[in-house]
Amino acid sequence: MLNKGTTKTSSNHAFYQSGRPSASGNHELLEDIRPFSKADFGDDFTWGVATAAFQTEGAWNLDGKGESVWDRFTHTKGKIKTGDHANVATDFYHRYEQDIDLVKLMGFDSFRFSIAWPRLLPSGTGHINSKGIDFYHRVIDYCLENGITPWITLYHWDLPQALQDQGGWTNRDIIGWFTEYVDLVTRQYGDKVRNWMVLNEPMAFTGLGYMAGYHAPGVKGLDSFLSAAHHTTMCQAEGGRVVRYNVPHANIGTTYSCSHVDPIDKLPWNVDAANRMDAVFNRLYVEPGLGLGYPTKAVPILRRIEKFMKAGDEEKLPFEFDFIGIQNYFRIVSKYSLFSLGLFAKEVPATKRNVEMNSMNFEIFPEGIYHMLKRFGSYEGIKKLVVTENGVCLPDQLSNGAVNDFRRIKFFEEYLLQVLRAKKEGIDVDGYFVWTLTDNFEWSEGYDPRFGLVHIDYETQQRTVKDSGWWWKELLTSG
Repeated sequence: MLNKGTTKTSSNHAFYQSGRPSASGNHELLEDIRPFSKADFGDDFTWGVATAAFQTEGAWNLDGKGESVWDRFTHTKGKIKTGDHANVATDFYHRYEQDIDLVKLMGFDSFRFSIAWPRLLPSGTGHINSKGIDFYHRVIDYCLENGITPWITLYHWDLPQALQDQGGWTNRDIIGWFTEYVDLVTRQYGDKVRNWMVLNEPMAFTGLGYMAGYHAPGVKGLDSFLSAAHHTTMCQAEGGRVVRYNVPHANIGTTYSCSHVDPIDKLPWNVDAANRMDAVFNRLYVEPGLGLGYPTKAVPILRRIEKFMKAGDEEKLPFEFDFIGIQNYFRIVSKYSLFSLGLFAKEVPATKRNVEMNSMNFEIFPEGIYHMLKRFGSYEGIKKLVVTENGVCLPDQLSNGAVNDFRRIKFFEEYLLQVLRAKKEGIDVDGYFVWTLTDNFEWSEGYDPRFGLVHIDYETQQRTVKDSGWWWKELLTSG
């Protein structure tokens, strides 16, 4: 495994390149032709950047932190495409002040980050690690000192390995484990933090982690997935209730990965296949949370989830969230397939469709975010929406101390236009968070995909604001 990064710290918090307004000289031109302004989104619109603990913090075994499923997964040969690990990652644990300075520099008013469960509870339950508690107090306090509003994600995939050893999300006991964790976090930080997200993309961490085995903990099987899915849906509601009790005036949400699904053509069997994929990828978690139950009518094999349900579960699944987070990266195009474990549908890869793609071979499809905002905005039980993640990975190159990522700037213009389109059509979308602040560890893909507004040299940990970061500064601070 490659050892990306270093734990060396700098006494100078400005350990990044920030002196030049543009590598390309195009920023004034871009500002002149930008098809919208910050004001078009309204005075109360939230502008932020999002990160995740495992992808950035490093310090994987320092100051009492316990092992997570992703620590174990990345230390297992062959699990990460590039052979990388996140022992250091972007060293946010030691450099959080530098990175929050960058949030402020680029003009954002909010910073979304996650709490690492095993940093607070090394064994998942029981013993509390005071050094972990103190670390997040420092992060929150530094945000507040700099006028940055913290938005906390309670669970962004880094389950304590000690709990996975007992079955993880497939073990019904996780409902109690999770509520203990949420109770601790909200009692510690609830007097400082108003904005909370319970889970990050449950379809991703259950589907990839307990069905496909592509992500941690690397489990495969339909029953593993369905049991994990039900316990996750229970936890999203129970977690919300704990936050509401401990932080009465909290703004509580949870986030979903959302992909607009189109059939490859209008043939009825392909249209039906697209509807089934939509039910699994876009409806499986939000609808039970709204009291609509699991979408078993659309996908009959999902009825097998009932064997993991106990009396009274269905009544406990709903929770009245204050907002729902939409996270959109690509479109799915599907067609009928006999070979798909009861779904009778499969994706047609972007590589076979002659479309524009990011560096992970996902389609760049700006209209998709509009469709998902409209779709989720049509649910009667959803009060408002926030785009809690949206961004693009590109093969960025650092040249002469700058990164000219013009295509990423174009990406944000195209997607923000679609967000504004939905907003003008009456969809209550109240914020937008860029994924992500800095280049970081992209899960099973390692360090090759670069999503950040800030370039990271993983050998030196030097930060360089990309042209897209300067573009955001102009958008958010130019009046």
